[in-house]
Amino acid sequence: MAQISPKLLIPESFQVSRDDITGQLGLIWELIKTPLIVPLLQLGVYICLAMSLMLFMERVYMGIVIILVKLFWKKPEKRYKFEFIQDDVELGSSNFPVVLIQIPMFNEKEVYKISIGAACGLSWPSDRLVIQVLDDSTDPAIKLMVEQECQRWASKGINITYQIRENRTGYKAGALKEGLKRSYVKHCEYVAIFDADFRPEPDFLRRSIPFLVNNPDIALVQARWRFVNADECLLTRMQEMSLDYHFTVEQEVGSATHAFFGFNGTAGIWRIAAINEAGGWKDRTTVEDMDLAVRASLRGWKFVYLGDLQVKSELPSTFKAFRFQQHRWSCGPANLFRKMVWEIIQNKKVKFWKKVYVIYSFFFVRKIIAHMVTFCFYCVVLPLTILIPEVWVPIWGAVYIPSVITILNSVGTPRYDNGSILCSPACLLQLAKTKIFAWFLADQSTYCFTGSCSRM
Repeated sequence: MAQISPKLLIPESFQVSRDDITGQLGLIWELIKTPLIVPLLQLGVYICLAMSLMLFMERVYMGIVIILVKLFWKKPEKRYKFEFIQDDVELGSSNFPVVLIQIPMFNEKEVYKISIGAACGLSWPSDRLVIQVLDDSTDPAIKLMVEQECQRWASKGINITYQIRENRTGYKAGALKEGLKRSYVKHCEYVAIFDADFRPEPDFLRRSIPFLVNNPDIALVQARWRFVNADECLLTRMQEMSLDYHFTVEQEVGSATHAFFGFNGTAGIWRIAAINEAGGWKDRTTVEDMDLAVRASLRGWKFVYLGDLQVKSELPSTFKAFRFQQHRWSCGPANLFRKMVWEIIQNKKVKFWKKVYVIYSFFFVRKIIAHMVTFCFYCVVLPLTILIPEVWVPIWGAVYIPSVITILNSVGTPRYDNGSILCSPACLLQLAKTKIFAWFLADQSTYCFTGSCSRM
């Protein structure tokens, strides 16, 4: 059979020297760019612009609502029944409920003394307080130090127990779940959770427990985080801006309008009965705190956010720690939404508008769209449009909307560095670039939405 010449299968424009690989690639690029690449990239621009508009409208909506909340809504102390628990000489401490304090730890060499000391220093009758240190550390030296610190406080009359497990099944959720199974906590009504780097003020329980005591439909009281190392570097400053917006706007709006928001995993107090009714702690995602909050909300429980009640904590100051944190926070909600969206739709105990808020605003826009548009638009689509000038990107989508969103995100912490007002456009641009770069390295939302995510 006669051999077919390769020239018969290759278009004339491609019949170049075999050594001219660059020329061949250039010809292929020119051949497919106009009919294929340009339309696909333009479609990607339109999709990203639509997501940007959704995020922009969400930010504007949240801004309007928070202004109305600050001007017209009553404070939590007036919206709910609230009365401080008074010390009674005759009754003694019997009018104080028994509260469990859980402190989950994992190789916390630097902060374990501070967190244990803060929990032991809470202003609450000692016979009505149970402190439980849940240590999942893998370093024997650190485990020994934590245990000795617990023994030191126990010798002072504090009811503190050092608890370890044989394995780390379920990670933090597994440790919290295991802690609630202990016989010595069966008489506790409420549980306060503090991560190892959180330091509650002595009056924390006295200012939060009355909401749970006087309102049987409230399951959770969440306090605000206050960061002691916010000015350490630009990375911590950027995190403070983002998290302050979360607490100042998102948590406040959710609490005031729908009595629902995501539990932040620490600096909060739960009604143990609500945890049990919701099915307890589960480790099916990396956001076990949000998982529990959604399940409890679907059973009709209400949440209260106290912006005036602040707990000191520390922000990740290294990029590696920040990256791991962002991986969990971007991956977990998307995976949880995939698992629970149908359960939310079918639920009969919550109102229709609360379902809309949870599905669209809480999950879809804030937890999925916000990460996807940041990564896809600013890290993929826009850089590609530089190589393909035929693709049209409107200036309002590439400049104006991101600038407004960045400014709205900074309303919670308008200062910069040494306390000056954050008003410089260059300053805003620097922070925006830093945040985009961090999301580029940390974001896993699209990948995790497929269910392929695992803990890091």
